Amino acid sequence: MELNSQNRPFSIKLWPPSQNTRQTLVEKLTNNLTTKSIFTQKYETLDKEEAAKSAKKIEDTAFATANLHYENEPDGDGGSAVQLYAKECSKLLLEVLKRGPGKNSDKEAVISDDDAVPRDSVFDISKGKRAFIEAEEAHELLSPLKEPGNSFTKICFSNRSFGEGAAKVAEPILISLKDQLKEVDLSDFVAGRKEAEALDVMRIFSAALEGTVLKYLNLSDNALGEKGVRAFGTLLKSQSCLEELYLMNDGISEDAAQAVSEFIPSTEKLKVLHFHNNMTGDEGALAIAEVVKRSPSLEDFRCSSTRIGDEGGVALSDALGNCTHLRKLDLRDNMLGVEGGISLSKALAKHAELREIYLGYLNLEDEGAIAIANTLKESAPHLEVLEMSGNEITVDAAPAIVDCLATKQFLTKLNLSENELKDEGAIQISKALEGLNQLKEIDLSSNKISGDGARQLALTVVQKADFKLLNVNGNFISDEDIEELIVIFKDSPDMLGPLDENDPDGEDGDEESDKGGSEDELESKMKNLVVD
Repeated sequence: MELNSQNRPFSIKLWPPSQNTRQTLVEKLTNNLTTKSIFTQKYETLDKEEAAKSAKKIEDTAFATANLHYENEPDGDGGSAVQLYAKECSKLLLEVLKRGPGKNSDKEAVISDDDAVPRDSVFDISKGKRAFIEAEEAHELLSPLKEPGNSFTKICFSNRSFGEGAAKVAEPILISLKDQLKEVDLSDFVAGRKEAEALDVMRIFSAALEGTVLKYLNLSDNALGEKGVRAFGTLLKSQSCLEELYLMNDGISEDAAQAVSEFIPSTEKLKVLHFHNNMTGDEGALAIAEVVKRSPSLEDFRCSSTRIGDEGGVALSDALGNCTHLRKLDLRDNMLGVEGGISLSKALAKHAELREIYLGYLNLEDEGAIAIANTLKESAPHLEVLEMSGNEITVDAAPAIVDCLATKQFLTKLNLSENELKDEGAIQISKALEGLNQLKEIDLSSNKISGDGARQLALTVVQKADFKLLNVNGNFISDEDIEELIVIFKDSPDMLGPLDENDPDGEDGDEESDKGGSEDELESKMKNLVVD
C-alpha cells in the first residue's frame, strides 16, 4: 500500500496571515497609539509600554475573531476573514484610545483575556503547507493542545502526513484530551507514507483515542483498505455516540467493508454516513447495508461511486427502509439497474422527511425511473432536489415524472441531464414546472432536445422571480433557435446557461443507425449465401 499524495488544485489562500505579518500589524498599532493623529489629539496618546501591551491584545482579539469566522467558511480564500481582521483591529484601536492612558492595569484591562478573545474550541493544522510531519515539528505544532485549561473539543490533522515519530508525540497529548474531545478529523493524515509506517501511525492514534466519546469522526482519504480499518479497530469499537462518520476515498473493498460492519456495531445515534468513492462492490454493499440497518436515526447517507450492482443495490435499499428520518440520499454512479431501482422505490415510500435525492448514473432505465417517480409522487412532500441524470430515461417515463413533479411545491433543483427525453419529454416536463414557484435550477442538457423543447422550457422558467439557471447545453438546438432563446432571456441573461456544446446540426440518429445495421447484416448474409 503506497499512500501517495493527491494532486490538488492550486489556489491562493489569504488566510491565515503569517506570523511576520501579524507582528508587523502589532507594530503599526503600537505606533498609532503613541503618535500624534486626529484621534490621539482628541483622546490622548499612550506611553510605549502600555501601547505595545494594548496593541498585542488588540491583534490577538481581532485574529481570534477573524479565524473563528474563517473556520465557519473554510472553502473560501480567506478574503472575508482578512476584511474582518482589519475591521476588528480598527474598532478595538478606537476603543483603547477612547478609554485613554493608564487604564490597562491588571485590575482594569483594556481587553479582558477571558472575555474579549473567544476561547478556541477547534484546533486545526490543515490550512498550513501540505507536508510530512516528524517528531521535532510535532512538538511545536501541537504545543497549544498541551496548554492547561485549553478548551479544544475538535481537532483536525488533515492535510499533514504524520510519521511514526510525530504520532508518538501526539499520543500522550490525545490521551490527555480524552475527556473533552467531541470531533476528530484524521482525513488524509498519512499521505505518502509506506504501508507499514502508515498502519503503525493509525494504530497509535487509534489506541490514544480509544474511549473518547466522539460525535464526529472523519477517516477519509487514507487508503485504508481492510488493514487500515483494522488498524483503527480499537477506536471504532469504543464508539457508541457517533453522529457523523466519514469513510470516503478509503479503498474500502468487500473485506474492508466487512471490517467496518464488524468494528462499528453501535450506530443508533448515527445521523451522517458518507461512504463515497470506494471499491465496495455488491458483497461489500451487503456489509454496509448491515451498518445502515442498525442506524435508524440516519439523516444523510452518501454511498456514491462504490461499484455497487443490482444485488448490493437491493440490499442497501431494503436497509434504507429502516431509516425513516432520512433527509439526504446520494447513491450516484453505481450500477443498481432496473431491479435496484424498483427495490429503492419501495424504500422511498417510507421517507417522508426526504429533502434531497441524488440518483444519477444508476442505469435505472425507464422502468426503474418510473417506479421511483411513482413512489415519490406519494412521499417526500418537502423534496427540494431531484437528480436522475444519465439513466437512459426516455419520453416513455415522462408522464410519471410529470405527475411526481406536480406534487413537489418545494422543489428548487431538477437535474435530468444526459437522458433521452427529446422535445416531447421536455415539453411535458416544462408544463409540470409551471406551478413550482420555488424552482431555481433546471438541467436538461444532453437530452436530444431541439428548439421546440428548449423554447418551451425557457418560456416556463423565465417568468419565475427567483429562478437562477436553465441548462440545455449539449442538445440539438439550431442557431436560429438559440437566438430566440437569447431574446427570451434578454432581461435576465444569466438565467440561460452556456450553449458551447450544443450541436445545431444534430439529429437523432437512432433510426438511421438501426437501418444501417440491418443492411450491413443482410449484406453479410448474402455474401455467404450458397445456391444449390
